Amino acid sequence: MNTSIWLAVGLVMVLEGLGPMLWPKAWRRMITAMTQLPDNVLRRFGGGIVVAGCVIYYMLRVHNGG
Repeated sequence: MNTSIWLAVGLVMVLEGLGPMLWPKAWRRMITAMTQLPDNVLRRFGGGIVVAGCVIYYMLRVHNGG
């Protein structure tokens, strides 16, 4: 697999781990609240994150000449 993929996976793991490491109670409340949301809201939220990630990736690729 490409090294860039592993770097991206590592960065995601670091970012995902910050919430429970630094603010465990708030993180737990957020997760509990998210379980109560309807599926369509979660899909929109997830889709927005995917789109934002693709835009950031594209902008970095274009900016860095990749």
